[in-house]
This record gives sequence, C-alpha cells and structure tokens, in this order.
Amino acid sequence: MAKKRGGALEEHEKRKLNKKNFQKLSGIFRFMLPYKGYFFLGLVFLLFSSLTLLTFPYVAGKLIDTAQGSEWIVNDINGIALILIGILAVQSIFSFFRVWLFAQVSERSMRDIRMALYDRMLHLPMAFFDKRRTGELISRITSDVSLLQDAFSVTLAELFRQVVTLLAGIGFLVFTTPKLTLFMLGTFPVLVLLAMVFGRFIRQLSKKTQDELAHANVIVEETLQSITTVKSFVGEKYESSRYSSGLGNVVKVALRTAKFRGAFISFIIFALFGGIVAVMWYGASLVSSGEMSVGELVSFVLYTTFIGGSIAGLGDIYSQIQKAIGSSERVLEILDEKEEKSSGSTVSDGLGAIVFSGVSFHYPTRPEVEVLKSLSLQIKPGEKVALVGHSGAGKSTIIQLLLRFYDIEKGEILVNGLSLTDWDLEELRKHIGIVPQEVLLFGGSIRENIAYAKPNASEEEIILAAQKANAWQFISQFPEGLDTLVGERGVKLSGGQRQRVAIARAILKDPSLLVLDEATSSLDAESEALVQEALDELMKGRTTIIIAHRLATIRKVDRIYVLSEGKIVEEGSHYELAEKEDGFYSNLVRLQFADH
Repeated sequence: MAKKRGGALEEHEKRKLNKKNFQKLSGIFRFMLPYKGYFFLGLVFLLFSSLTLLTFPYVAGKLIDTAQGSEWIVNDINGIALILIGILAVQSIFSFFRVWLFAQVSERSMRDIRMALYDRMLHLPMAFFDKRRTGELISRITSDVSLLQDAFSVTLAELFRQVVTLLAGIGFLVFTTPKLTLFMLGTFPVLVLLAMVFGRFIRQLSKKTQDELAHANVIVEETLQSITTVKSFVGEKYESSRYSSGLGNVVKVALRTAKFRGAFISFIIFALFGGIVAVMWYGASLVSSGEMSVGELVSFVLYTTFIGGSIAGLGDIYSQIQKAIGSSERVLEILDEKEEKSSGSTVSDGLGAIVFSGVSFHYPTRPEVEVLKSLSLQIKPGEKVALVGHSGAGKSTIIQLLLRFYDIEKGEILVNGLSLTDWDLEELRKHIGIVPQEVLLFGGSIRENIAYAKPNASEEEIILAAQKANAWQFISQFPEGLDTLVGERGVKLSGGQRQRVAIARAILKDPSLLVLDEATSSLDAESEALVQEALDELMKGRTTIIIAHRLATIRKVDRIYVLSEGKIVEEGSHYELAEKEDGFYSNLVRLQFADH
C-alpha cells in the first residue's frame, strides 16, 4: 500500500536529491511529454494563483490603515473589503484550472505508465518471473505508480507554489518592512533547527511502533493461514499469548513515543509562540516609534504565516520527492528489462518433426543444477510420444524449452528442420496446445475461458469444442450455461470440470502439437473416464507429447522416452520396455502396480 503523505521515510526510501537521481525522475517525465501543453498551462495558472494570493496580506494591511485614517488608492474600507473578496475569487478560479490541468497530465500519463509496465511484463521471458514474486510486480503497477502520480500531480505543483510563495513573500517583506524582516530571519532558523532534530527522533520512534505492529500482524497472518494446523495441535492459547505479547510491545513503544511527542508539541508551541511574541514585541516598538503603521504590521504577520507554511510544506515535499525517485527506479527497472526475442520465420502449415540434439540446460535461477544433460530425442509428425520418469527428471523442462520459455546453453532444438531460435515466438506457440495437470482458469465465464484460445470464435465453435471435450453435458445443466462464472482460478468447478474446460480450450485452439501433462492424475474414476475419452478425441491426427505419471494411460503411444536425472535412459514402446526385466521402465511399472 502507498504510504500516507508526510509519513516517516524508511531507510531504503531515502534518496539524495542529486543530478543522477533526478535523471531517474526524468525517465518518467517522458510519459508526460504528450501532455506538455496541459502541464505548462497548469504551471502558468499555478504562478498566477500564488502571486494573486500574495497580494492579499498587503491589501489587508491597507484595510487596517484606511480604517485608522490613512490615505490609499481606495479610501473606503468597504471598497477595500470588496477588493479582498475579488482577490480570493480570482485566486479560486486560477486554483481550479491549475488542479484540473495537472489532473489531465497525471491521470493520462500514469495510465500510459501502467499500460507500458503491464505490456512489458507480459512480454518478459520466464526467467524474469522466476526471480520475482507476483506481489512485488503488482506493487510496481499499483503502489509505485500511485506514488509517482502523487508526485507529478501534487508534489511538483506544491514545490513550485511553495518556492514562489517563499521567495516572493520574503522579497516583499524586505522591500516593505526591512528592519522587522531581518529581526525575524535572525530568530527563525534557530527554531527550525531545533524542530528538525526533535522531529527526526520522534519519526524514528514512530517507525519503531510501526515495526512492532507489523511483527504482531505477521503472527495473525501466519495463524490464519495455518488455522487447520493451529486447531489440530490445540494451539489457540499459545497463539493468543504470542499475539498478546506482540501487542504489549506495540503499546510500550507507542506510549514512549507519545511521551516524547507530547514534549515535542509543548516545545514547538512554546518556542513558536515565543518567537511570534518576540517579533510582535519588536513590531509594536516600531509602531510606537512611528517607523511602521499598524496595517504594515498586520501585513507582515500575514506574510510570515504564508512563509512559515511554505517552509513547513517543503520538508514534506522533500520526502515525497525522495519516495518518487525510489518508485521511478523500480518502475524503470522493469521498463528497461529486455523482452523475449520474437522475430523469426512464420510457418502456416503447423509443426512437423521435432528434434532435440545434445541439449543441456539449467534454469537461470539455479545455475548449479543441470536439469538436462546432452539430451537427444526425435518426434515425427503425427506421432504420440510419452515422457516418463521420476519427479525432477526433466520432463516438464523439455516442454518449456519447446515453448521457448527459456533458451538453451548447449545443443540444438529443431522444429520442421528449423532451429527454434529462428522461429517467430508467437507463431510457434500458436501451434502448441497444452492441457496441464493443474488447470488454472481465469475468473470470468466458462465461455471466456474456452474462447481464450480463439477470441473471435463463434457460439457454434465454442459449443462444438465443449461437446468434443465432454464438457457440454455439465455446462448445459448450469442455469447460465456458457456464461456461468467459474470464480477466481476456477474454484467453482470441480477438478474434472476444470480439466474438460481446458480440453475444450485446446480443441478450439486446434494445435498441430498437443502437450498433455498427465491431465487425469488427480481425478476420480468417473471423471477420469470422461476426461480420457475427451483426450482421445483431442489427440486424433495430432503430434502428441504426454508427460506421464500414471503408466496405465500411455500403453497406446507410439514411443516412450524414459528420463532419469536429465538423460534418456530407455526408449521404445510400452511392451518393448516392460519386457526388459532389469529395465528402468519395467521397474517403474512394477512399483506403480504394486501400490494398487
């Protein structure tokens, strides 16, 4: 979640406001360029708004002097009061246009940043997602962009306004009441310095309170996530006392913070009003000696209020800019990531022969573990091939390499006699259909999930695909039919129903290469029979690769490749391999059927 404005900066959020860090912000500025007209017009209105408001204290002072009989351009207090109302009205109009124009820039440019981020994420290689947590990536597109939006719509405008107010206000005071201004400028820095030192100490204590609270919240999160474990081990009392102890620490630190905050507020009130008394005393002595009018003193007090507000606001703006630099770093880091290389040959007549020749591979996140070791295999067009082996043998890796989720270090993968790196990525993946072991559906309707393979598919095509997948029988029983919502990740459907929706999606895609990642392993007997029937329909006339965990499902395939520790140790048909008494495959068969 984005932090509140003015909250204490975490150590990792602190950034020096130097040229290099401002260049990071300028990397985000490029998204504002299409809307630069709105931005500069907004700055003009901001300047007018600030300068108009700065005339208010001057005219207010003249109102007091005119009431005491002094001469001015307008010698009627009613007329001066109307001028003051007029100043406020004009300033309000300028402020409205300033806010509206900056909103145009920030809303549109942040939409463009979010779109650019999302689009870049979608086109990044799998290796990128292996190294990042999903929550972290969502945070980039939500919290970080919201922080930038705050910075560009509010913080920059505020910075400009506060600087104009500060410089113009001090300039005006030096010009109109030089003696009192110099006296004020002598006392003011001492107060600011003391407030800053005290304020930093309070912020550190506030951060400690937040840390203790976060620690207590972790206890709640862990307990609720593992509630079945807690209940089965009768851990309710233990967890309650653990949380109570955590909250005790929160209260202890918070009360200590409150004690110092009380002292800080008392000091600030005393010192600030003491400073005001000193300035008022000196101002009063100047009025009594005739060096200054009462109206000028009133103007001076109002201007110092404006200036004080600007100085106070600059501290908050400084921390906001530091946070914005941190956010821009994290956003640009993703925007600068290299996309998957996609250009290459396109082949319209589908995938033919597949050849793995001496392929070695390790995952980028685990360079020390070689998953495939000089692996070679061949799949002819229209063949049905099974990959068998223990968990971690490299079966799924072969499919991921075929989809070019990762690039190989050694060896070569040929499809249709063409190296995989020469293929157009989109074209290659268009020809491959996958029915995974664990089907995750999107949270929309059944129709949307089936049509994901072919967004422009007609109603008839979707229904035909559902019928072939043995899915229509349960879909037609739902009151909403194809428009039935499946829930997040498909939770409203049973395992067998999800599998059949996935098969319907694969049928609609009509791929030339089909990959079945043991699509029936987690189903009951009735669902398995229906899914198996749908799979048989799907496999007709297609090159098929089956990743097999249950050997009963692969007796009919043309060839079985048996993998162990990244190598192919055996190949042949089910009957050829089962007859080898000391063979790896026959041992697997014996082990599996001994379990039943």
